[in-house]
Amino acid sequence: MVMAKRIILFLAINFLVMITLSLILNLFHLQPYLNAYGLDVRSLLIFCLVWGMGGAFISLALSRMMAKWMMGVRVIDPKTSNAQEQQLLSTVHSLAKQALLPVVPEVGIFQSPEPNAFATGPTKRKSLVAVSTGLLNRMSQKELEGVIAHELAHINNGDMVTMTLLQGIVNAFVMFLARVLAYVFSGLGKNRQESSGGSYLTYTLSVFFFEIVFMILGSIIVCWFSRFREFRADKGGAKLAGKEQMIAALESLKRMQEMKDPAKDQPSFQTLKISTPKRSGWLALFGTHPPLEERIARLRSNN
Repeated sequence: MVMAKRIILFLAINFLVMITLSLILNLFHLQPYLNAYGLDVRSLLIFCLVWGMGGAFISLALSRMMAKWMMGVRVIDPKTSNAQEQQLLSTVHSLAKQALLPVVPEVGIFQSPEPNAFATGPTKRKSLVAVSTGLLNRMSQKELEGVIAHELAHINNGDMVTMTLLQGIVNAFVMFLARVLAYVFSGLGKNRQESSGGSYLTYTLSVFFFEIVFMILGSIIVCWFSRFREFRADKGGAKLAGKEQMIAALESLKRMQEMKDPAKDQPSFQTLKISTPKRSGWLALFGTHPPLEERIARLRSNN
């Protein structure tokens, strides 16, 4: 039942994205970027920017709702009588006040034995901090403060918006460059009016090939920034909760990193985790989080 709801939501959101972006393109009165006169670079650029940036920002706008659905987050009622939930709310409120956030984020819990926490939302005023039951039940208050401080640092740094901008730029660049190179290599650029069906097929296949290549290269850039923002959030968390609390939180995560939740151990959930398994060799280029050992060492070396 839950899986069916997620599939319906996924399809509905994709339909919404397609309709919204199509309306935007109509507002620009965008003509086909391939015409009898060749490649219309202006139309192609607008097309790529709308689809690349537009899709990323729509995803950002829906990020809180999507996270709640994907992870099964239950937002805590501020009037809850549950002592553990009250303590969590108090911790988030206290640290959010120290971080000078304009609005205290929503606070939620999701069922998972894997120690995990994440922050998401389109703006500082519309954000969500959620922790797993596994983390809440296994961490001490000192360690929990370090985790919450790390997530609030993400919100304070505007990491969600920055990641969206970067992903949107990469998406647009991939789409634009793939189509320009495909146009050149397919032979369509030689004589547009005399181009054969074979040239169009070559163009389509070339677009597909170049998009895969540039998406892989673009992913390396996005993952590099994701690792950079984790170091920055650790530093921000240390300033909020204290260096020892932040180190204690990371060491606790390291001790429990073998604990996995099969239901949430998929690529689509990796960005919604406070840490991910260490990757070796060239695979490290595609890691969204630095190794916990490296994060701890960097915090210890910062005075």
